[in-house]
Parts: sequence; C-alpha cells; structure tokens
Amino acid sequence: MASPKYKIQVRNQFGGWQQYQTVHHLPSASRTAQSKASQSGKQYRIVDEDGNLMDLFYP
Repeated sequence: MASPKYKIQVRNQFGGWQQYQTVHHLPSASRTAQSKASQSGKQYRIVDEDGNLMDLFYP
C-alpha cells in the first residue's frame, strides 16, 4: 500500500488556495504549515489526496 500524500496549500489574496508542497508524513506537514503561517502571516491548510481537510493554520 502506498503511503498517503498530504498537500500543503496557502490562501492567496483572492481567497483561493494555491499548492505549496506535497509531503507523505502528516506531523512534518503540520510543522511546516504552522511555521510558514507564523512567518508569512497567511493561512495554510493541509488536505489529503482525496481533498479532505486535515488541518487549518492561522498566522
């Protein structure tokens, strides 16, 4: 069985979501999204390969 993929996405100025990075390990995706949200002041989210929301990070 293949390991699941998680997409890190960032909210753009128009309210849409743009692809930032794809990872296979959810805890490292959470660390990356949390630190990027704090640094950039933008919202980040993690979705799985089926498009289900896994986590949402605010700056």
